Amino acid sequence: MAFPTPDQFEGCLLGQALGDAVGYPVEGYPPLICQRYVDDILNRGLAGEWSHYPYPFGQYSDDTQLARELLLSLLHSERFEPEDFAQRLSGLFKTHKIVGQGKATEAAAKRLLLGFSWTDSGIYPPAAGNGSAMRAAPLGLFYFDRPEQLQRAAHDQGRITHRDPRCSAGAVAMAGAVTLALDNQPPDPEAFANQLAQWMEAYDQDFARLVKQLPNWVPLSIDEAFAAVSPLGVDPEYQGIWQGVSPFVVTSVLWSLLSFLRTPEDYWQTICTAIRVGGDVDTTAAMAGAVSGAHLGFSALPQHLVKRLTDQGTWSFDQLRGLAQKLHALKIRLQEAA
Repeated sequence: MAFPTPDQFEGCLLGQALGDAVGYPVEGYPPLICQRYVDDILNRGLAGEWSHYPYPFGQYSDDTQLARELLLSLLHSERFEPEDFAQRLSGLFKTHKIVGQGKATEAAAKRLLLGFSWTDSGIYPPAAGNGSAMRAAPLGLFYFDRPEQLQRAAHDQGRITHRDPRCSAGAVAMAGAVTLALDNQPPDPEAFANQLAQWMEAYDQDFARLVKQLPNWVPLSIDEAFAAVSPLGVDPEYQGIWQGVSPFVVTSVLWSLLSFLRTPEDYWQTICTAIRVGGDVDTTAAMAGAVSGAHLGFSALPQHLVKRLTDQGTWSFDQLRGLAQKLHALKIRLQEAA
């Protein structure tokens, strides 16, 4: 693989933030409403006219806020340092500016603020939400040439909040997907899925086996594919509660990866697929958007929308783009020094 371009680093972070911001207005909504949102709003050039009250369009949620903090930690430490990231994660909660946080991540942040070590802060099974996976994309950029370090870092950043092995496997899958997407060639679904599964096996073999099935679902219609994926990884007592993609890590990671593999050369259709089935769609669109953006680059994103990104008036488009550029420059410097 050639060294990734700054455009790809920017595309990953901004692609995640935009997917998050576009999905956030219908987060938690049932499939029918999300289908109408995609068909009547997103695919008619009206994106940006809906928002999640009380925020304006462009506000992204905790998915991107925490990915941003992870990227800031990488820049500060010039490697992944779990203690530094844990401090940043808990610090974001301390400011009360977290947007749409998950319960397990919030509980872990409270434990960190009480003085727990990052090795003891994570919530034990059966808590298996997607919080560890949704923020892992920057690790795929930073460790694109070091898969063993990528796996270890994805696992460690994940267990700060989630100690279920499925959550570690999901974080490895999303960081790994970003790395694989950096290849300029259109991805081969079977090779893509097999490599991710290989990286995941050390953490959860059952999850890895499900990822290997992704190529079987790519040719199906969206409805057929969702019927196959939606029940996977959902604990029995929660089955039937969620309409659309659940916030459980297995389901949401599978749907995000599938959304990318269905249309790897079309960022907009990738995030539309992630959103149209309903449920935890800010997260699925964020994860799918990060992978798609890493593959296609910033230039493939709808510029008029990406420039409206904001986090309550801070960390807007220019600042996020600057962070991605700094990470790319750091990676070049570290390689030259090696």
